[in-house]
Order: sequence, then C-alpha cells, then structure tokens
Amino acid sequence: MEMDIQQYVLERSQKMEKQTRAIQDHQVFDFNYIPEKPLMRQELQPIIDAILKYEQTGIPSNVAIFGSRGSGKTLLVKYLMNLFQKKSLTLKYVNVRGTNTSFKIIAEILEVQARGSSLSELYHKFKKAFPRKTLVILDEVDLMSPKDKNRDILYFLSRDKNNYMTILLSNNPRFLAQLDTSTKSTLQPQVIHFKNYNAQQIYEILKDRAQKGLKRRNDTVLKHIAALTTQNTNSDVRVALKTLFYFVTEPGTPVTESFENARKDIYLDLLTDLNDKNLILLKAVVESRDKLVKDVYQKYLRLSARVNDKAFSYVYFYNNLAYLQSIGLVLLSSAKVNRTYTNRITLTFDESALESLYNLRFQL
Repeated sequence: MEMDIQQYVLERSQKMEKQTRAIQDHQVFDFNYIPEKPLMRQELQPIIDAILKYEQTGIPSNVAIFGSRGSGKTLLVKYLMNLFQKKSLTLKYVNVRGTNTSFKIIAEILEVQARGSSLSELYHKFKKAFPRKTLVILDEVDLMSPKDKNRDILYFLSRDKNNYMTILLSNNPRFLAQLDTSTKSTLQPQVIHFKNYNAQQIYEILKDRAQKGLKRRNDTVLKHIAALTTQNTNSDVRVALKTLFYFVTEPGTPVTESFENARKDIYLDLLTDLNDKNLILLKAVVESRDKLVKDVYQKYLRLSARVNDKAFSYVYFYNNLAYLQSIGLVLLSSAKVNRTYTNRITLTFDESALESLYNLRFQL
C-alpha cells in the first residue's frame, strides 16, 4: 500500500525532530549568523584603526579587503558595522552581486526606485541624504557589471568633498588593477589580504558555534572537521560549519561522509552563482585533455561561439581564472612544457555537477 501525503509528512516530521534534538540553537549554522565574539585576527586591526581614525577626524582611509571565499571577510566587517553603528558614523552596506551598477547601488542605499533619474541626479540626492561622515561598504565589488566599466560610484565617493569612506570586499585580488587611473589616484585604498584560516582557527570557530548551538560538544570531531576543511577546501569555513550540521543531524554518518556532502552542496551553490562566461570557462577546462591554460582558452573561444556568448579577451580570461581559484573552484599549478613553464588548471569539484548545470543553463 502506497503512503499518502499526510502520512509521509508526519513520519518525516517525527524523524527530523529526533535528528535535531542535539541542537539547541539552529541559528549558529546559518551562514548569515554573526557571533557575539568572532575570532580576532591580525588582519582586522588596520580596518578597525581606519574606521576609528575616520570617526574621530573625518579623514577617510579607504580599505580594500581581499581573501578567498569562506575566509571571514563579510562576517567580520558586518560585526564591525554592528559595533560602530552606535557611534557617530553612518554605515551603509551593499552586496554588489545583486546590485551591480553604480546607479543601482546608490538607489539601494537611498531605498528608492529612482526610475527616470540620471546617475548624477541620483548621486546629488545621496549627497543631500548623507552630508556627514558616511562609510560605504561594497561587498563582492568585483562583480560590478561590465556595463559600468568606470565604476563611477568609486570615483564619486573618493573625490567628494564630504569625505566619504569606502571599504571594498572582493575575492579577486586583480580587481584594483581594472580601475581607471583617475579613480585609483583618489581612492588609494589600503590593501588588506585575509589569509585562509588554519586548522586551529577553524577548530576555534567550530568550538564557539558548538558551545552555543549544540547540547554536547565533541572536540575530536571538531578537530577532524577542521583538518579536512584546511586540507581539501581552501579553508572554507562554510564547509566546516555545514559538515558539523550534517554530522549532528544525521546520527551514525561518518565525519568524512558528512564532509563530502557539505562540500558538494557548497560547490553546487558556487557553480549556480557563476555568470555564463565563467561557466563556459569551466566547461572548457573539462573538455581540455592536458588542462594547460592556452589550450583551455582556445576551447573556451569555441564554446563561447557555439552558445553565442561574447568571449573574454585572454587578459580577462586569466583574471577570471584567478577569481575562480580565489573561490576554490580551480587550482592553478605550474607545469613545464618543453622548455617553458605554463599553468595547468585542476578542477576541485565533481565534473558531473557542472555538466548538468551547463546543459540546463544553455538548454543543450
């Protein structure tokens, strides 16, 4: 006899209730969760100093923060926002992924639709709304649309007499090199690189979450997860957190299996978020026999033509390879071919996930 819908819902609900009994606070496993006391790291000190200087003097010191995905950039900056929000600063945060032009960014900060306005008119409204010390934080700033090639908002903010301060977050360390000369000359950000977490740091993060979120803590398991994360995922702490969640909600599952399930989920999310060009680039890596950069680029050109997508120049192709490495989807390694050295590209995820997504995206 087949199970009806109500029976299935009841049985699954009862099973999930049993599986989650080990958790006393589910929010600690949410990637948007901001801990009460995040792990302090040396890279945070110059950022704090720059904000304090701006708060006290009104003289901005712009900051550009680079680091791999899962290295804690966004979490720590949002924590600082909470600390300084109570002070004399106005802080505005925008994630550029979904708000990818200067016009859209200013409109989001102003909380207006702004249809029918020009960029200069909209920025004039911004100046009137924020005449005093204002810190603008742009996350994933490297994802600004190619249509906004001059990144006008950075030029406006860095040249304004109101002395606005900006903090830019990016996975791609080549982003600053893409700015026009005028913007770079006034922006002049202090560049801060967030190093990947080491195993001890990831263990400390997991321990903090486990103390708050779990009824019982197993340090051996936490250290095992930390080791797997540093060895296999470019130290992406999100994989570590998801591994712990899977481990405690699926009793009897080995840590290694929970880790692999978490890693697959994270990589699938990363692939889904990629634009068409980067998806084609990864498909070219799959189709290349020796995975050498120049061969992959030629395959990328052919694939782009096949799906009617305008291809990157070689320079931008290489920049995007660096971006894909920064988010942990590829690994670039030096390879000697005849008498010269080049780079070989290695994918860090299961190719089958890319195949299904690629075929769906391009309706093949």
